[in-house]
Amino acid sequence: MDRRSVLAGLAAIPASPALAHFDPGAGPADEAYWRTIAAQYDLPSGVIQLENGNFGAMARPVWQAYGRALERVNRDTSLYARRTFDPDLARIRGRVAATLGVGADEIAFTRGATEALMALITGYNRLRAGDQVLFADLDYDSTQAAMTWLQGHRGVQAVKISLPEPATRQNLIDAYDQALSRQPRVRMMLLTQVSHRTGLVVPVGDIIEVARHRGVDVIVDSAHAWGQLDFHLPDLKADFVGLTAQKWIGAPLGVGLLYIRREHIGAIDTAAGAEADADHPIDQRVHTGTTNLAGFLALDAALDFQEAIGIAAKERRLRHLRDLWAERLRDHPGIDILTPSDARLTCAISSFRLRGRTGADQNRALAALLLERFGIFTVERSGVASGGCVRVTPGAFTSEADIDALIAALKALA
Repeated sequence: MDRRSVLAGLAAIPASPALAHFDPGAGPADEAYWRTIAAQYDLPSGVIQLENGNFGAMARPVWQAYGRALERVNRDTSLYARRTFDPDLARIRGRVAATLGVGADEIAFTRGATEALMALITGYNRLRAGDQVLFADLDYDSTQAAMTWLQGHRGVQAVKISLPEPATRQNLIDAYDQALSRQPRVRMMLLTQVSHRTGLVVPVGDIIEVARHRGVDVIVDSAHAWGQLDFHLPDLKADFVGLTAQKWIGAPLGVGLLYIRREHIGAIDTAAGAEADADHPIDQRVHTGTTNLAGFLALDAALDFQEAIGIAAKERRLRHLRDLWAERLRDHPGIDILTPSDARLTCAISSFRLRGRTGADQNRALAALLLERFGIFTVERSGVASGGCVRVTPGAFTSEADIDALIAALKALA
């Protein structure tokens, strides 16, 4: 079996009639148009799915391509894995790199953003005993734990700050600037582009400039950014980034990325067990073992689908859905919206709490009540310095009617 026949078996599924009519210039409030997008998804019945932050549903063309890839990989097993998968993955790597605006030698595939960020944080080798590392309350739980892990394994001090509420672009920059001023021994810090807790979008590029001026390296968590926000990696000015394709790109579970600017690859230790690779030294920074080959192959179809919609158009739609409920309820006396109204600091995700109810158990019960009484699925989030909250995350398939149902439910409960 030659490479051409294998590739033919894995070719992307032809676009459906609806997909052919996608219009990246469509308005964010054009419900008839966005119903053509929603029609490409198979969704749970009887539930309004507003918890899409965990992972994103694959659109039908993507999971069909994934199924075909699974079938081929299962049939050909090692014949495909040993002879053809690497060239196929190299092609997909090149496409992903071009999409992100970086070199193919600057990205490596992982099984998710968490794995990428663990490799970056624990492998960062520029720390010396007595140095400090900095992170914030809105960072992801396991990344906070990894930063604290450095205390016992690198002899450094982990410093945690709370980001300001209400947030503004300037007070976020100032919060990091002041923290670095108070802690002059910080040599590395963690920055989350889009918080999984509240949806706050942090001005990464501006904060990195502040950190770089002080000689501080920054590791960026972009798990929730790729496919939700319209950006390229150079826009972030970051040297180290972890991303995932299973949230907002709509690829299968288990597809992530690690980015290291090529001149800084040596700042991350090679992973235990990684084989030497002079052609792709970045691949030595993470060792995943055997991965889901079909998942990575289906990334091609996921990118096709996202590009057909248009990332900029999708971002506008997601912001529109978020604003419909968050801004309409911002002045409600019984509801606190945790994300600001500044469009530069928001995305699809926003969180709220009923005024005065900051306990994790209270918000867990609230999320359960929304599901049981109103058929609306959300999720409780804890770890915000000001207290617990409920996260609302619409997707590209969410309708204005879904958002209206959420508004009615919250007004009934507040």
